[in-house]
Amino acid sequence: MAASQAVEEMRGRVVLGEFGVRNVHTTDFPGNYSGYDDAWDQDRFEKNFRVDVVHMDENSLEFDMVGIDAAIANAFRRILLAEVPTMAVEKVLVYNNTSIVQDEILAHRLGLIPIHADPRLFEYRNQGDEDGTEIDTLRFRLQVRCTRNPHAAKDSSDPNELYVNHKVYTRHMTWIPLGNQADLFPEGTIRPVHDDILIAQLRPGQEIDLLMHCVKGIGKDHAKFSPVATASYRLLPDITLLEPVEGEAAEELSRCFSPGVIEVQEVQGKKVARVANPRLDTFSREIFRHEKLKKVVRLARVRDHYIFSVESTGVLPPDVLVSEAIKVLMGKCRRFLDELDAVQMD
Repeated sequence: MAASQAVEEMRGRVVLGEFGVRNVHTTDFPGNYSGYDDAWDQDRFEKNFRVDVVHMDENSLEFDMVGIDAAIANAFRRILLAEVPTMAVEKVLVYNNTSIVQDEILAHRLGLIPIHADPRLFEYRNQGDEDGTEIDTLRFRLQVRCTRNPHAAKDSSDPNELYVNHKVYTRHMTWIPLGNQADLFPEGTIRPVHDDILIAQLRPGQEIDLLMHCVKGIGKDHAKFSPVATASYRLLPDITLLEPVEGEAAEELSRCFSPGVIEVQEVQGKKVARVANPRLDTFSREIFRHEKLKKVVRLARVRDHYIFSVESTGVLPPDVLVSEAIKVLMGKCRRFLDELDAVQMD
């Protein structure tokens, strides 16, 4: 019985000890365990696999993906970071820049501004095409000149009062439609995601006048095309109390974990600790600093339960980004199968 429990723990849990982590490698492959049929079975996979949305708002999404291997989870994360396309500034034509920001640094800052435009409605620009067309390019104009405020108080030292247009924000970027883009996209749909991103600061007489070309690209080519601020996953925590913890020890145990993980209840006049919500724990392993408590708790993570966190830059909603990442992964699988078929034919 004990051997069977040890095998189940090895197959399903990553155990965090005081001085190391056990069971980090996937071992459920055919023939590794006597009495277990680990051969691939699509029906069994479909039965065990599920996706549960935990939280979603305008820019962030948290969901659970259960029943997959770490390789699939990591492929999904990498696709979100580097292979879901967006629109970003690729070329900057500087007509006049007398600010203290060099042209190269200014162009780099402009490239990192997220552009609110659905990349699915555009094509990739052909290599060598300098000007672009309405199907593959967006144009923005930035023209700002700083002047003195004639109505400022004489004893004022606040730049906000002394100068006009001394701060250049993304709200100063003006979209210039190409071809029939004005008919395809209503006013206000093509714009920077945020209108309060500071681009540069000016002083009277200084001016920025430039034209930007935005194209479609992926984060694998440059980080400015990445559609997410972050995309990460972690394994679901599994915290088990090996024996009852009562009294002051229960209070001390609750302080060893993140708030809400361990709950202290009154049971027949005694304080008793119980695991309330292990999902909230960050696994600081503070428990191992307490000699009396570290032997009564087992810290583990569920091997095939992944908690994904996706934070969009605002270019597309996070649920759309996830669906686009799934399409990219499906496309990779199709290409791989096509290559296998081509090899077999040869």
